[in-house]
Amino acid sequence: QVQLVESGGGLVQAGGSLRLSCAASGSIASISTMGWYRQSPTKQRELVADITRGGNTNYASSVKGRFTISRDNAKNLVYLQMNSLKPEDTAVYYCNANIVSRAVWKELTYWGQGTQVTVSS
Repeated sequence: QVQLVESGGGLVQAGGSLRLSCAASGSIASISTMGWYRQSPTKQRELVADITRGGNTNYASSVKGRFTISRDNAKNLVYLQMNSLKPEDTAVYYCNANIVSRAVWKELTYWGQGTQVTVSS
């Protein structure tokens, strides 16, 4: 059983910072791309940032220069450092990872349960 568990969400004022963490656990053989998505009541789920195992990153244009994604391959962790937060960043943030588990031996996409980020103006 593979699980992704996020932490680090909360309430912050505009201009502030938050750091999200996501831990992948279970019978994991390998993890390729890991990423963060977000969804608000008025928008569809959208990619925020992702990172390959080798460290190549990709960001949504709306967060480029403000957010930084990183990962610890040895610990199966992915982080999202969010600076200069804006009210429009308010959303539920979901961790996502492409994982080969030892139970299935096939790459599947897993999602965390989500963590709320609220930015007040």
